[in-house]
Amino acid sequence: MAMVALAVALALALYSSAAAETGHIWIAGGAALAALALSIWVGVTIVPALARRTPLRWLAFHIDYKLTKEGIVYVSGVFVIALAALNTGNNLLFMILASMLAGIIVSGLLSSIMLVGIGLKLELPEHIFAEQPVLATLEIVNEKLSLPSFSLRVEGAPEAIKKSEQRQQAGGAPDILTRPVYFPFIPKKSAVQQNVELMFPRRGVYQQDALGISTKFPFGFLKKTRRVDSTMEVVVYPRVEPTEEFYEILPLISGEIESFYRGRGHDLYSIRDYVTTDSARFVDWKATAKTGELKVREFTREDERRVMLVLDPFGGEADGAGAEKFERAVTLAACLAWHFYEIDSEMQFRTDRMGTPMAASSEIIYDVLRELALIEQKPGAGDGKFLEALTVEPDLFKIILTSQARGSIPTSLWTSSYFVFIKAL
Repeated sequence: MAMVALAVALALALYSSAAAETGHIWIAGGAALAALALSIWVGVTIVPALARRTPLRWLAFHIDYKLTKEGIVYVSGVFVIALAALNTGNNLLFMILASMLAGIIVSGLLSSIMLVGIGLKLELPEHIFAEQPVLATLEIVNEKLSLPSFSLRVEGAPEAIKKSEQRQQAGGAPDILTRPVYFPFIPKKSAVQQNVELMFPRRGVYQQDALGISTKFPFGFLKKTRRVDSTMEVVVYPRVEPTEEFYEILPLISGEIESFYRGRGHDLYSIRDYVTTDSARFVDWKATAKTGELKVREFTREDERRVMLVLDPFGGEADGAGAEKFERAVTLAACLAWHFYEIDSEMQFRTDRMGTPMAASSEIIYDVLRELALIEQKPGAGDGKFLEALTVEPDLFKIILTSQARGSIPTSLWTSSYFVFIKAL
C-alpha cells in the first residue's frame, strides 16, 4: 500500500511539473498539494506500522571487534597499495586499492548480517555431579526471515571472561561454558542443536553472565563477537564416586549400625546357634538344655535402616590443608548419603543451617546433595550447641563428621554415634 501511494504521489508531482511548464498554474498547484498530502499520509499512518514490524532491536546489539592475523596482513597490504598509488598516480593501482577497500566493507557487512537475528539456548541436566561429564544441549536459532548464517562460534563473551576471572580470584563462581562450540551453517527460520560435554571440576555454584556469538565470515579479516546476556546458574553436587576413605569406614559403620540395633526389637524372630560375638543375655536356656548346645534368640530389628548423617562445619582450619580435608569430608558425606539412598534406607541429615526430617532417602537425597554443594567451612568451634542438640535422640544411630576435639564431644553421643574426625582424613 505504501509503495502504491508513493507511486501515485510521484505521478502527481511529475504531472504538476508538466502543468507548470505549460502555464496551468492552478492545476500544477493542486497536483503538487495532492502529492504532498499523499506523502504525508504515508509517513504518518503506514511508516510507523512498518517500523513496529521491523526487528530494529538487531541494530542495537553490542558487537566487539578484533583484528585477526589475516586482517593485519590484509590491512598492511592496503597501506602499501595506497602509498604506491599516491606516489605513482597509476590508475590500475587505484582500482586495486578500491577493490581491496570494498572487500573490507563487504566483509564487515556480511559478518554483521551473520550475527543479527540469532538466539541461544543452553540446556543442562537437572542434577550435576562434580568430576563427572554431563551432556548439555546448545541450541542456536536463526530468526532471520530470508538469510542463513554461516560459521558461528559460541563462547564466553570477552567482557564476561574478564569478569569471570576476577570473580574466581575473589572466590566466586566460575563459568559454565568454558570451551567454544562451532556451528558451520544455520538455515533461515531454523534452529540447530549440538551436544556439548561439560565437566565441572568441583562442587558449588556455577554461573554464566554472558555468552558470545562470534564469526570471521567471510574473509577472516575481523572477528566480530556479539554479546548475549545470560542469567544461567547451576548447582554442582559433590562427586559420589566412593573414595578410599569411604571403603575404609563403610565396614566399620555397617558393623556399628548392626551392633547398635541388634536386639532392639520386641518380636522374636528366630532361635539360632550361639556365636562368639553374641551377648550372653540373649541365650535361650530352655532351647540350650533341650539340644545340649548354646542357642540364642534373635529379635526383629525395627529400625535397622534408620540413620542420621551429620556434617559439622565448625572447628576446621582456614589454611589450605584444612580446606582440603573439609572438601574430603564433604565428598565422604555425599558418598555415604548416596550409599543409604542406594540401599533404600530411611535417613535424616543435619548441618548447622539445615535439617531434614526422617524420611525415605529417595525423597531427600537431592536436598542433601544440594546442601553439601553449598556448605562452607566455618573456622572456630562455634557456640558448642550444634553437637549438644544431637543428644536429644539417643535411640537413633548417627554418623557424625566433625573437626571438634574428642574431649569437646558430649559423652552421651559416643554410645549412639560413629564419629569420623575430619582432621584425620
